[in-house]
Amino acid sequence: MTAWQVLAAGAQTTVQDQGRHGWRHLGVGRAGALDTSALAVANLLVGNDETAAGLEMALQGPRLRLPRACRIALTGAAVPAWWNDVPLPAGRPLDLPAGELRFGTLRDGLRAWLAIAGGIAAPSVLGSRSTDLRGGFGGLEGRALVTGDRLPLGDGTTTPSVRRPTFPSWWVDMDDAWTFDRHVLRYLPSSHAAAESLAAHAWHAHANSNRQGLRLTGASLPAGEANGVSEPVAIGTLQLPPDGQPILLLADAQTVGGYPRLGHVLACDLGRAAQLRPGEPVHFEPVTAQKAQTLVRDHAHRYARVRLAIAQRR
Repeated sequence: MTAWQVLAAGAQTTVQDQGRHGWRHLGVGRAGALDTSALAVANLLVGNDETAAGLEMALQGPRLRLPRACRIALTGAAVPAWWNDVPLPAGRPLDLPAGELRFGTLRDGLRAWLAIAGGIAAPSVLGSRSTDLRGGFGGLEGRALVTGDRLPLGDGTTTPSVRRPTFPSWWVDMDDAWTFDRHVLRYLPSSHAAAESLAAHAWHAHANSNRQGLRLTGASLPAGEANGVSEPVAIGTLQLPPDGQPILLLADAQTVGGYPRLGHVLACDLGRAAQLRPGEPVHFEPVTAQKAQTLVRDHAHRYARVRLAIAQRR
């Protein structure tokens, strides 16, 4: 089996796919890419099934040794990328010879996704190859990549023999497709007294955020008294701890929690939340259930058009 060698791991690079589904009743979270649409598009660009495992990069990308030619694609935040010393574009299939693949510091966002034709052949755990950092399983030993790791690759499509990176002139513009302004997150408010107040305050992404949750900092909201009873929570749930600083639960979130809930951020906006860098401002916009359904449907339509456009190019 072909494997890529990790020469430098980056700030936090993990193996992710579309996540682990059907296990929340047993306390197992979803994990998976923080922007499932972005990883799915990268997979489509290289000819994979949308569910194939790829790499999620945060802040600073890795440096990898490619033992043979391959096809890759990059989506998400802008990240400088080079094959040896040749710069590489994003949003399109890239045919690369054997050599060194290197990524720099991400710009205008926090995370990017890399798909490889054939996917990453990490062991499947409970139906997914995703890394659950909180649970410590999946991916490569349940952790982020470290220098010296070897990434096993699946059997990819036949890659043309190339001496230099080769790629088409067209590309997929993810921002134009559905990302829009990552500093605005739409949510369906709960019945909690402070739910509507969330939209009236200015918030910033806290440096202590991670894949489990986006912590927010700003004027404290009145949390009231918690009843101490843990209740089910989901990816996108807005929790209100006793300090009044909300937390938006993300892909590695727990399955139950005792904090009051302010509402739920729309699934189509969670990819935006994944791109918020520490200190960046974010505004919450309340929507009705009917409006939420319309926005989620519009997002699905935009994604379907992107899928069709890629299929017509292949």
